[in-house]
Amino acid sequence: MQSTGTAIGAGTVLDREHCVRAVRSKDARFDGWFYTAVRTTGIYCRPSCPAVTPRPENMTFHPSAAACQQAGYRACKRCRPDASPGSPRWNERADLVARAMRLIADGVVDRDGVTGLAARLGYSPRQVERQLSAELGAGPLALARAQRARTARLLIETTTLPMAEIAFAAGFSSIRTFNDTVREVFATAPGELRARTPERRAATTPGTLELRLPFRAPLTPDNLFGHLAATAVPGVEEWRDGAYRRTLRLPYGHGIVALSPRPDHIACRLTLGDLRDLTVAISRCRRLLDLDADPVAVDDRLRADPLLAPLVDKAPGRRVPRTVDENEFAVRAVLGQQVSTAAARTHAARLVTAHGEPIDDPEGGLTHLFPSPEALAAVDPATLAMPRTRRTTLTTLAARLADGGLRLGAGSDWAETRALLLGLPGFGPWTVDTVAMRALGDPDAFLPTDLGIRRAARDLGLPATPAALTAHAEAWRPWRAYAVQYLWATGDHPVNFLPAPGTSGTSGTSRGTS
Repeated sequence: MQSTGTAIGAGTVLDREHCVRAVRSKDARFDGWFYTAVRTTGIYCRPSCPAVTPRPENMTFHPSAAACQQAGYRACKRCRPDASPGSPRWNERADLVARAMRLIADGVVDRDGVTGLAARLGYSPRQVERQLSAELGAGPLALARAQRARTARLLIETTTLPMAEIAFAAGFSSIRTFNDTVREVFATAPGELRARTPERRAATTPGTLELRLPFRAPLTPDNLFGHLAATAVPGVEEWRDGAYRRTLRLPYGHGIVALSPRPDHIACRLTLGDLRDLTVAISRCRRLLDLDADPVAVDDRLRADPLLAPLVDKAPGRRVPRTVDENEFAVRAVLGQQVSTAAARTHAARLVTAHGEPIDDPEGGLTHLFPSPEALAAVDPATLAMPRTRRTTLTTLAARLADGGLRLGAGSDWAETRALLLGLPGFGPWTVDTVAMRALGDPDAFLPTDLGIRRAARDLGLPATPAALTAHAEAWRPWRAYAVQYLWATGDHPVNFLPAPGTSGTSGTSRGTS
């Protein structure tokens, strides 16, 4: 756990002393890092469970909820371990296990099975099974099953859908499997789980759900939502009534999400064409807002630099604004090369209008899904109103994404993808690191040539040249992408601020560093 006082060591080894200490102090920072199973009760909890702390000799510690379930433990009804933030390990690492966990969260096992997961990773099913079991105490099927159980509980408690519809929406192959899993994991039948849920409300429109997305405190939402609102592409994204709204391209259909910051959670309203996309939509929204980050570990490392410490102390818990669609972001990164934010938005809006897929949005001004790589690969370059070199960059990127020569996504190998991007015409270090930071999720991506970063470095007394700043930033690793957020936040650009109350639509302010 970096500098927070590690509770998890390499591989499957849990540091028992640190785990016991976290449980006794009910430290919510460790929720999702590990789970506490209690032999005398047969239940498992999150470390911050408010129930009476059991004796240490009765506690065992597991790296995943799936491992607890495989060992025969049931989820605690009080602390809801299934609703804790996800482990930050899967967004900090680029090894096989971390990539597999990101793909499982994105629903790959439910859609393509273990064979499909292994193919995406470039390993055999046996290798994937062995490594996941060694580190997490459960294989891909058990991990996917635990995820289906979480989705089922969410639908049972927040909707009035019939149980048969919930079963298939959560990814179960049969009603019987759904019933058996809910009983085994939650020690109660689906109907009983629904009956004890107070004030359950029907969705206002078919397919609409209202959820609470948890995160580890602290979280400063200013730059996170400010960036998304200020760079919003008309038709695809907007800021409306205190919420960032956007369209989603999902495996079984499309959706619309509205995300609003709250003191202890993110309010999420999802409208889905197909409820089977629920788990994937939640996973992508969490990834977009970097909600599974460990802000204490990040801030402790950055605060050790006396020049960064005042920025961290002023607004701790900054997150990296990421994306719900890696292919879309790569295209937008190209459109943003050496132009203002307003110009980049204009170029993107033209692409959306001409080549995006139209949708209906009864609540606001969203009109399209962002164009798919296949649609962009078919565009006549002569119709693109941009310099010839950028046209070449864009069309080459779209062609590689469409034919599978370049795969961006939750399971991407960061080093391999960087190398492939650098081999494309028009992709220099700034564009590659921007894609690495926001699309691939690399927490150590760094932009030493970015104009905004260089200005902030100069004003703070940091080295101003890219080479010297890169050398100085070695001490910030592996969290340099978060240092970028703190440095950017020293400017007065709208990306650093929540839109004013009552603001709707998208910002037209330009940004010289884009």
